[in-house]
Amino acid sequence: MENNLHNNYLFKALDAYPYELEKAAEALNYALSYEPENVKALCLMAKLQSEQLGNYETAKAYYEKALTVKTDYPDIYPDFIRLLVNNDDFVEAQKLIDFAMTIKGIDKASIQLNQGYLHEVLSEFEKAEDALKEAKMFGLNNDFYYYVDEVIKRVTKKREIKNNKNRTKETVEKNDIENPKTNWFQNRLNNLL
Repeated sequence: MENNLHNNYLFKALDAYPYELEKAAEALNYALSYEPENVKALCLMAKLQSEQLGNYETAKAYYEKALTVKTDYPDIYPDFIRLLVNNDDFVEAQKLIDFAMTIKGIDKASIQLNQGYLHEVLSEFEKAEDALKEAKMFGLNNDFYYYVDEVIKRVTKKREIKNNKNRTKETVEKNDIENPKTNWFQNRLNNLL
């Protein structure tokens, strides 16, 4: 009887999230009170905490609890990795990505997408592009494929901006070394104009 009641509350939470947050939270609390180690309920509660309430540490605790209950549950990893990347836990995110790729039945496309996000946040744009291209190879639908193409375009633009800034810095430094006094005077005149 308890298991069926738990499932009813879990289904109510899944149905209500993200449009009716109050109902979803209430149903999740009931579901977790009946079965505190239900991985699906823990993951949904973590998602609610991070995406809706901004409680990253609480969400992280729910994901960690879900992982202690069942490490081979593939639905935990994409959202948990994204949470870690958004929360600047980069080393932990990389370890989780490496471990997630060993799990049977994992959505490798979304894990590689998260790997691309991680490299993008770290300004490792070439590595990000490689990871995103790998994600496209694992993708199984056109919408995902087109989405990754847009992410690649964004990363490529960032890489070009970074490369242009580096070239500009090198040129400015080279000019400062060659003509420090003249350059200073020219810069001052340009600023006045």
